[in-house]
Formats: sequence, C-alpha cells, structure tokens
Amino acid sequence: MIKLLSPDARAERRLAICLTLIAGYVDAYGLLAYGTYVSFMSGNTTQTGSMTGQGMLPAAVPSALAIIAFVIGSFAGTSLVHSGLSRSRQVLFGTIAALLAMIIAGTHRGHPVLHPDVCIATLSLAMGAMNAALSHIGAEPVNLTFVTGTLNRTGRHLALAVARAPLPDAQGQWDTHLRRAGLMASVWAGFLAGAVASGAATAHFGVWVLLPPSLVLLALAFVWVPSSGAT
Repeated sequence: MIKLLSPDARAERRLAICLTLIAGYVDAYGLLAYGTYVSFMSGNTTQTGSMTGQGMLPAAVPSALAIIAFVIGSFAGTSLVHSGLSRSRQVLFGTIAALLAMIIAGTHRGHPVLHPDVCIATLSLAMGAMNAALSHIGAEPVNLTFVTGTLNRTGRHLALAVARAPLPDAQGQWDTHLRRAGLMASVWAGFLAGAVASGAATAHFGVWVLLPPSLVLLALAFVWVPSSGAT
C-alpha cells in the first residue's frame, strides 16, 4: 500500500521516521544525562507542576526551562520555515545540527563545561525547532518530537478500521484507516528505536552520542530537497 503513495508522501514518510528517530535518541540522552526530557513536554509539564505543588521550586526549574526553550524553538523553527527564505528547511536542519554540536563542544575531556540548565535549554530549543520541519505525511498530521498524539491517532485509525468507517480525506482507494494506523505506528517505532539506541550508547560514549544525529541533520541540510506541501 505504501508504494501507492505519491513520491512526495513517500519522501515525507522517510523523513518523518528519520527525524522521530533522532528525537527519541536526543530525548533519551537528555533524560539520562540531565534527568529532564528535552522533547517530551507533557512529562515536563507534569514534573513542573508536581514539584511546584510540593514547594520544591528549584527542582522544577530544569523541566520548566525545557518547556520555555521548546516553545521558543517551535516558534523560531515555524517562523523560519514559513519565512519564504529559499531552502529554509535546509537552514533549519543545519541550525539544529549546530545546536547539538554545541553540547559536544561544551565538554572538555569528558567533563561538561556548560551548566546542565544551558544544555537542557539548548537541546529543548533544538527539538522544538525540529518539530517545525514536517507537519504532514500526505494528508495525515504528524508530530516529530513527541508521540502521544501519534499513538492516539494509531488507536483511532484502528478503531475506525474495525468499524469500517470511511476515511474523509482519503487520497485514493488504497488510503484507508488501517494504512494510516500502520503509518503512525512506523513513526512511533522510529522514536522508540532512537530511544533504545541512545539508551544503549550513552553509558559508553557520553556526550559523543550526539555526534551521529548532528551529522545526519547536517547531511540533510545539504542534500534534502523540500517537497510541496511538506510543511
């Protein structure tokens, strides 16, 4: 069924899985290195509220900082993508790669030079910006740096497939709720795979685990060609 997608939609699907893998990878690193999610803002919102409610304001600072930085990154990334700038998405990928590289550069002989709060804010800024890189795969909305909505859409499409409900925005007879559920599941699996890889590698390589996603994003900045309707 996937082969019946348009060339643009197939490219969007590959890009979405690649970027969600990076998001899961970076999020797991942030959790292991700083005890804070850098792309999962629902968890940070709960953490911020819980710590604040207990009067533990200093403990609420990292997660609150992550939320603020993520929103700023989302604003900046969306503004860039919709600015009309030529090759804006390549510029966005290059900027995110540079932000990840900053964390690596802020480490000297295995010891962090940058304050953890600065690292949290930098990574959350990068993840917020990355979420602006792609908003749809074909006609289906997609989130790149958090998967709660992705899992919700997976379950919804499965339920509607069982009920044999029509798909209002179907792109053809091949485009069904079941196919959409599979599409969302593949995006979720990308996020999970990234988190697994980062969890396995961080204990051995520390901050250097951020080098592969930085290089992948840098490569995308040079070779990815935006498709119509991708953003």
